[in-house]
Amino acid sequence: MLTAAKILLILVSLSLIVVVVLQSGRSAGLSGAITGGAEQLFGKQKARGIDALLSKLTVILAVLFFVLTISVAYFLPTN
Repeated sequence: MLTAAKILLILVSLSLIVVVVLQSGRSAGLSGAITGGAEQLFGKQKARGIDALLSKLTVILAVLFFVLTISVAYFLPTN
């Protein structure tokens, strides 16, 4: 069970990193480079929808990350 939680923690951590990097910031970082053509093709409303989705996904993954981190630390065997 502990091994599964550790693997899930690693996957959530990597997913959280990817979601944060894809969000557009003040300088429209990596997200602007990837979806720049899509904004011109589909309009600005599509980009705002993607940013809102990434924002909600960041919150969900962050909560999951904290819960998994605390649970792995709590159930970690001490010798």
